[in-house]
Amino acid sequence: MSLTRRDFARNSAITGAGVALAGSVGALATAPQALASTDIDAESGADARGGVGYGPLIPDPDGILALPAGFKYRVITYSGRTKLESGEITPSNHDGTATFDGPRGTTLLVNNHELKGPRANWKYPVPLTEGLVYDPAASGGCTVVEVRPGGHVAEWVGIAGTSTNCAGGRTPWDTWLTCEETEDKAGSNGMTKDHGYVFEVDPVDHRANRDPKPLKFFGRYAHEAVVIDPRRGHAYLTEDAASPNGLLFRWTPPKGFEHGRGKLRTLADDAGALQAFKCFDSGGQFVDDLSRATKIGTVYGVDWVDVPDRDAKTVAVRKQFTAGQVTRARKLEGMWWGDGGAYIVSSYARTESPVQHDGQVWFYDPKRRTLTLKVLLGVNPDPSVDGAFDGPDNITVSPYGGLVIAEDGEGVQHLFGATDSGRTYPIARNELNIGTEEEPEYSEFTGVTFSCDGRTLFANIQTPGIMLAITGPWKRQKRG
Repeated sequence: MSLTRRDFARNSAITGAGVALAGSVGALATAPQALASTDIDAESGADARGGVGYGPLIPDPDGILALPAGFKYRVITYSGRTKLESGEITPSNHDGTATFDGPRGTTLLVNNHELKGPRANWKYPVPLTEGLVYDPAASGGCTVVEVRPGGHVAEWVGIAGTSTNCAGGRTPWDTWLTCEETEDKAGSNGMTKDHGYVFEVDPVDHRANRDPKPLKFFGRYAHEAVVIDPRRGHAYLTEDAASPNGLLFRWTPPKGFEHGRGKLRTLADDAGALQAFKCFDSGGQFVDDLSRATKIGTVYGVDWVDVPDRDAKTVAVRKQFTAGQVTRARKLEGMWWGDGGAYIVSSYARTESPVQHDGQVWFYDPKRRTLTLKVLLGVNPDPSVDGAFDGPDNITVSPYGGLVIAEDGEGVQHLFGATDSGRTYPIARNELNIGTEEEPEYSEFTGVTFSCDGRTLFANIQTPGIMLAITGPWKRQKRG
C-alpha cells in the first residue's frame, strides 16, 4: 500500500528535525571541524564541549591503536600470526562482525572476510573446510571466534567458498547473515557458481552451517548489510554499487512465515517480496538520490517498488529501474537495528551523485514509513589531517548513548562516537602504517560491535586483518 501525501504530512509533523525517542540517536550534526584541537584541553584532557567523549587519543607505542587515557586494547586475531583450530592461518581482510553469548560464559563473534575472486589472489583465504564450502573457487567466507573468560581464543570456519563477504547483520534469533558484495556469475572472475547472495551462519550449531545455501529470495546484487525488523519480520538490505548508484531494499516474508533458527533455509528462491525504496519530500515530489538532503532533520516519505528479477539473470537489479521509479544513493553501507528502526549509512557521494558529501546516516521508521537524516558530514578538505571524520561505514548503536561509527575515509582512520545532540568525539585511531613513509596508508575500520554485556567494544582493522577488543571507563554520553 502506498503512503499518501496526507499520511506523510501527518507523520512528518511527528518525526521532524530534532525529535529523539528514548535512547535514540536524535538529530546528529557534524562537520570536518567538529573535532578541532581547541575542543580538548591539552593539559587536563578535559572536553571543553561539555563532557562529550573520553578526551584526546594517546599514541600507541606498539603502533596499532591510539586510545583515550584509561582505555586499552587486546589483539584477538591477527591474519598471518594467529591460527584456526585446524592449524591454518587466520584469513585476512576482516570486515563485518557481530557478537553472541556463547556457552559457559564465552563470547562468540562471527567475522566476515572480504576476499574477492579466486583463491590464488590471496595469501590467506578462508580455508575450505569440508562440508562448509559453497564454491571451492572463491576465497571469502566467515570465521567464528570464541573468547573465553580466561582470555583463551579459538577460531574456526563458519562458511567458506563465498566471495567479498563485506558486512551483514545479526538476526533476532542469534544467527549471522553474511552478505556478498559482488555480482560475479559462474564463469566470470574464476567462479564456478553465481555470487552476490546472502548466507546464514549459526555461531553455535556447527551442523546448521553444512551445505551452505544462498538465500536467493533476498536478491543477487552487491550486498552490504542487512537488518531484521523483529516485530514485522521484514529484512532491510543495502547495496554498495554505482553506475547507477545502489538501492535500499525491503524483503517481506511470505504470509504465515515465522522466523527462527534454520527457517530461512526452508524458503523457496522466490519466497516473499523484494522491493526497492522510493522517496518523496513533504511536497510529494520524488527524490532521485539521497544526496539531495543537505540539512539535518530532513524527512522523506518512503514507498516500496517491486523488483522485476531479483536474481538478476540478465540485468543487474539496480539497472532494472528507469529514472523516476526508485531513489538511489552512493555507498549504501552499514546498518544497525535500534530504537524501533534501522540506522542506514551512505558513506560518501562524489561526482556520481547530485550533491557531494562525506557521509550520511539515516533512520528508517517502519511504523511511519519515513526516512530521517541524522548525520551529515561535509566534504573533508584534508583527510590526512587528524581531527576530522569522513566516510562512515559500519555502525552500531552504543549502550552508552548515540552511535559508534567505523571510518572508511581517505586519510587517517578512526572509530568515533556521535551523541544524541550531534557532538562527535574520537574513540580510537588506526596507527598501523601499511603504506610507505612517503605515501602512508591507513586501512579502514570495520566490524564495530559491542559485546552483549556492553563492556567490550570489538572492531577490526581490515588490512592485514586484525580483530581488537577495546575496554575502558565507558560512560553514558551527555548530550553536550
